[in-house]
Amino acid sequence: MAEPQLTPEAFDRAIVVIALTAGPGHRLVYVNEAFRDLFGDRPLGGPVAEVFADEGAEGLVDTLDQVLADSTARQVTAHRTVASPGASGPDDHRHFVYSCSPAASRYGPGVLIAAIDTTAQVHSARQAELLALERLHALQRYEALVSAVSQMVWLAQPDGTLTELVPGWQELTGQTLDQSASRGWLEAVHPRDRDRLTALWSRAHREQPPLVEYTFRVRTDGGGYRHVRSRAVPIVRDGELVEWIGTTTDVEDRWRRRLRERLLARAGGVTDVEGPEDAFAALAAAVVPELTDACAVYLLSGASGEELTGVRVASVARPGLPPLPPIRRQSYRLGAKSRLAVAQRRPKLLTFPAGQVPDGAVPSISAEWLNEARATSLTLLPIEVDGTVVALAAAARCEDSEPPCEADIELLHEVLQRAQTPLHQALELQRTRHAALVLQRALLTEPPAVEGAELATRYQPGSRTAEVGGDWYDAFPLPDGSLALTIGDVAGHDLAAATTMGQLRSMLRSVAYNRTHLETPAHTLAELDAAADGLGVASFATAVHVHLVRGADGGWTAAWSNAGHPPPLLVPAEGEPRLLAGEEADVPLCVAPGEPRMTHRHPIGAGDTLILYTDGLVEVPGEHLSEGIARMSGAAAEARRLPVGELCDRLLARVVEIRDDIALIAFRPR
Repeated sequence: MAEPQLTPEAFDRAIVVIALTAGPGHRLVYVNEAFRDLFGDRPLGGPVAEVFADEGAEGLVDTLDQVLADSTARQVTAHRTVASPGASGPDDHRHFVYSCSPAASRYGPGVLIAAIDTTAQVHSARQAELLALERLHALQRYEALVSAVSQMVWLAQPDGTLTELVPGWQELTGQTLDQSASRGWLEAVHPRDRDRLTALWSRAHREQPPLVEYTFRVRTDGGGYRHVRSRAVPIVRDGELVEWIGTTTDVEDRWRRRLRERLLARAGGVTDVEGPEDAFAALAAAVVPELTDACAVYLLSGASGEELTGVRVASVARPGLPPLPPIRRQSYRLGAKSRLAVAQRRPKLLTFPAGQVPDGAVPSISAEWLNEARATSLTLLPIEVDGTVVALAAAARCEDSEPPCEADIELLHEVLQRAQTPLHQALELQRTRHAALVLQRALLTEPPAVEGAELATRYQPGSRTAEVGGDWYDAFPLPDGSLALTIGDVAGHDLAAATTMGQLRSMLRSVAYNRTHLETPAHTLAELDAAADGLGVASFATAVHVHLVRGADGGWTAAWSNAGHPPPLLVPAEGEPRLLAGEEADVPLCVAPGEPRMTHRHPIGAGDTLILYTDGLVEVPGEHLSEGIARMSGAAAEARRLPVGELCDRLLARVVEIRDDIALIAFRPR
């Protein structure tokens, strides 16, 4: 039976490219319209090798030979390229794949060639490749730009959990990308900033603001901390927050410039101060808490070396640390590190385990506080005025604060040196007051020895540096054998008050010493009042003047007059202390010289203690005077068995902070 013959004309309108060859020479005997559209007009009758003279067409002839030889169809799926009909450039090419099958037609045995035009697919694939390449280049350019501006780009989930981070973070912190993933990046954040960042992300997750911006500190690969600023914007799809994209930039240099400007401006504002302690307190407050957790300033005295001592005049600590110890103006000898900082005029940094301040670095009361505050470092900074080191600042970092870097120390030193003019003025005022204090102390003579009795006096200036006032005491024997005691206070705390005090004291001595035996303490104060008014010595003063007379039985009688002064305190050998106050108080001196004055009397038995004092011993701002007097009475009762000198010291020690001058006399018959 004869094999069916192929009728090629059936493919004239087929959308697939069809061609038919005949014989072992592969004569091209048929092509359809789709063929002409892809390859153009090709002559029929000639061998395929001549008709397809295009570059790379030799593979077609080999395939035809194989199909004709073994009557097995073959496919060529690798894309072949041919110039488009009428092509004018390299981009005008068509692409195809084809198959070859054995076929018999009226032309005899041959091969049926079927091809599919893949030009569109090839062009689409190439476009996708070009687009991907362009995106890759854009990403590379963006990464290069980000690297150039020191920004780190990252992606995070809505709750702030990190999902993608550029390598710059690892270069800054030493954290690998795996270590930073999720919330591991918080481990590199300064411990004091972590809670704030966590709260910020929680709020951002709830409120979804258009921009989240924050500055915080991160631990660097070298172990220190630097300030960085992060900015993030939400990515919202279909009304739902799906992620955050953000950048992080190292802003340490900018932050430090702004900090310096802010702190120097704050220190430069220290102008109107009364004493050095005010200026030093303002300077210490200027650096806490932005540069250090606590700062104390010690005013220096002494030439150098072993004799150099310091008195704490100011201290400031950040919130959250233990309460600072009160300023008691106690002097202490500088330790070796402090003396070295003063001698070299350069800051010294001491680092140590938390709460283990080296012995001798600061006074014991300060060291106890630093240990309680878990201090980890102490920077000793000399403060110079007019070429002389006048003070030493001790700046401490506590708990989880790292020791200051060199830049921190330089800025600390610069800020503390900033207020030169007010410090110079305050120190000049201090020198003036010191000279007045020396004069004042010279006027307050030692009390006389009294047979059969103990007598002690004390004078303590106020807490302000070498500040003088009008407080005074006096004790001297009278010609008749009695003893005169006086305690007084002239209004004011300056050189004028001290000068007036000296005048009143001298005038009272003269009036009291030259009195007749009939004159009472009231007469003495009245004469003093008249003389002070007539000579214009003072405008306001208070005083208690006492005559102590010993009786034949050895007992003493106190006669006194009080010109507006706190009443004397009598501490009996047994029983409760009492104030020696009249029913009505007389007016102060220099107020109404013509007003009558009263003399009061009370026996002073063996072992009883009579105490005269000025208001600095009992007055506390914000507290009623009666509370201070009750506190003094209780302390005096506890110390009634002590020698009167020790009793006076005990009363002074009970004053928490000496804000005003204190004059004190204690008399006790044996």
